[in-house]
Amino acid sequence: MIGENIENVVIVGGGTAGWMAAAAFARFLDNGRRTITLIESDEIGIVGVGEATIPPIQNFNAKLGLNESEFLRATQGTFKLGIEFRNWGRQGDSYFHPFGELGHDLQGVPFHQLWLREQGRGGLIGAGPGPIGDYSMAGMAAAKGGFARPSAKGGPALTGLRYAFHFDAALYARYLRAYAESHGAQRREGKITTVHRNAETGFVESVQLENGTRIEGELFVDCSGFCGLLIEQALGTGFEDWSHWLPMDRAWAVPTANTGPPAPFTRSTAHAAGWQWRIPLQHRTGNGHVFASRFIDEEGARQTLVDNVEGAVLAEPRLLRFVTGRRKQAWNFNVVALGLSSGFIEPLESTAIHLVQNGISRLLALFPDKGFNPLERDEYNRGMREAYEDVRDFIILHYKATQRDDTEFWRYVRDMDIPESLARRIELFAARGRVFCSGAELFATPSWVAVMLGQNIVPRAYDTVVDALDENKVAQALRRMRQEYAEAADALPSHEDFLRRDGAWADPSV
Repeated sequence: MIGENIENVVIVGGGTAGWMAAAAFARFLDNGRRTITLIESDEIGIVGVGEATIPPIQNFNAKLGLNESEFLRATQGTFKLGIEFRNWGRQGDSYFHPFGELGHDLQGVPFHQLWLREQGRGGLIGAGPGPIGDYSMAGMAAAKGGFARPSAKGGPALTGLRYAFHFDAALYARYLRAYAESHGAQRREGKITTVHRNAETGFVESVQLENGTRIEGELFVDCSGFCGLLIEQALGTGFEDWSHWLPMDRAWAVPTANTGPPAPFTRSTAHAAGWQWRIPLQHRTGNGHVFASRFIDEEGARQTLVDNVEGAVLAEPRLLRFVTGRRKQAWNFNVVALGLSSGFIEPLESTAIHLVQNGISRLLALFPDKGFNPLERDEYNRGMREAYEDVRDFIILHYKATQRDDTEFWRYVRDMDIPESLARRIELFAARGRVFCSGAELFATPSWVAVMLGQNIVPRAYDTVVDALDENKVAQALRRMRQEYAEAADALPSHEDFLRRDGAWADPSV
């Protein structure tokens, strides 16, 4: 069987993960001799509240050849320039984690190191360099409520703008379903009752529906959600629980009516035992309260959400339960888990859809034949483990780097032990502002700098390499940068105006 191409790929479960996989496989794997089948049941609901993304989603959409304006119309989507965090370091604090770069490096010296020195010396003539957020195109545009795509016409500042999207996850799945089916993927309606495995190899050979139909395949992709129908229930792969670091295990979600034009950013507001998201779409606003049930009961968390939303509530709040962690293997036997079947890290930095995208890309790069080379499987599992652990550490940082002590929850996360990999990062930054990232990491240096400074981890000193640069020239360069970002942001159209002019605003009559 080694060398024989896989002919039948079966995706178990729809939703965002399932239809992302189906769309990608139909686009890149359908050679006329391979079938892509997705099984889902209308009786089984989807989680469908993941409405915020990060910039790599652009790459996924572009590879599929999606028209961005059409995609936004179909999903009632908006643009996202980053996340505003309120009450995280201390109550009353606010900072912005922007997409893209923070300033520009000079002669190979990281920008934030230049800023740290200028901050310490007060800048020329006592005028400091200003907030580090003033050196982010995404951050300045978000503060003004403006948006435009990156363009050289807007000057060097606008060229560096980075963005992602907010969208209705159910509409995105519907949109990708139409794409996948138009490219040859087949949808089968039904609820799976039995998983049939080969007695000798342990591989899944087929799944059986309620009506008795058996659907055979050589490669199965588990997108069945938290239950992990194949990867866990059938294969018993095992789960690595991270709730001792990330104790959030519940979320209430509720849509509200818009109270004004949609802002081009997500908002995260910390509460007594969790935090609240606010995600503006064209037709409504998505809201949710992620919380730790050890520190607040479900009804109390529900009331916290209802008391703090803006706009009229459009539906009854919906409760989601989860455990943070990952499967011990994302690829086991001939089953690859994607999305919630593979693991879950709470939605604080909008990484869920990216981890699906990451898994799809890795699977395409390591796509097996019928022989299922274990080296390919092991490489896939290694890469996915690293991807999940990188995101895990970045999320834990938000909790660990707090000065809040007003509730039992905040005292717990402030004082808890953390992974050694994260502890080392924090101390390196606290000493001299140093950040080291590998090329494969999702969050680059500007993201780590934004969160650590935003949550009051101020380095005790800057990197001495900065002292090789002339202080006056550095100060002048920073002033020019800051002015360029401010002027570019002032010239932007409003977020809603851009969506309308671009043809990305949905017609409610359709």
